[in-house]
Amino acid sequence: MPGQRGASEYGTGTVHGGRIDSLGLDENGSPVIVEYKRGVDAGVINQGLFYLAWLMDHRAEFEQLVRDRLGVTAASQVLWSGPRLICIAGDFTRYDVHAVREHRRSIDLVRYRLFGSDLLSLETVASVSGSMQVARRPRRQVVARAAAGAGGASMVELANAVDEVLLGLGDGVNRVERKMYRAYQRLRNFACLCPPQRSKLLVYLKVDPKDVDLVPGFTRDVSGLGHHGTGDLEVQLRTAKDVERAQDLFRASYAAA
Repeated sequence: MPGQRGASEYGTGTVHGGRIDSLGLDENGSPVIVEYKRGVDAGVINQGLFYLAWLMDHRAEFEQLVRDRLGVTAASQVLWSGPRLICIAGDFTRYDVHAVREHRRSIDLVRYRLFGSDLLSLETVASVSGSMQVARRPRRQVVARAAAGAGGASMVELANAVDEVLLGLGDGVNRVERKMYRAYQRLRNFACLCPPQRSKLLVYLKVDPKDVDLVPGFTRDVSGLGHHGTGDLEVQLRTAKDVERAQDLFRASYAAA
């Protein structure tokens, strides 16, 4: 999957006797299991949950795999609060969609379509953010306190306004809290909100800067430049009007994800 790194056909040992189709990390460091089925398979969700339970019981083994493949730094930043399961199949039933909503896990159901011999489309059928929803209210308070110390109540209000806009773009938006940024994702990140500075907020979007008429002091091409979060387009927000100006960019990034 885009933005993910890991191993394919990962064996879970002789006792467990399973084989995970793909095992890796997403852009925010969350462990991800991806299971693939050609057609409609009622067992794909249960199989994925079985592997997800194995993963949570074998954290040290997973971190060693990350350390071997990606290095010590990546292993130390694995985000165990938001493990994800992505099931990709030819189709899903309404019972599948209902089932994932009953689990307290982050689960995405993705339907694939083949067009000819060289085109593939992926469509999210259902997306449940699981345990990440539980953290939303207290985490907002933490961000608000940090913003109040850095730039006053106006930055707190602006950060809350951006949060509501990004979460309200559509169904299946998950919010992931990292130390240096807050990520908003569908299957992958579409926006990253950094902690407020004294007079502005920085949001990074998955929009190609070449497709945007860049405005100094508002939008900036940061491709090739180091920054927290993911995305090549930086949007600088100072007022509520800037949030309104940025909404088309937010929607474009959401659609691209």
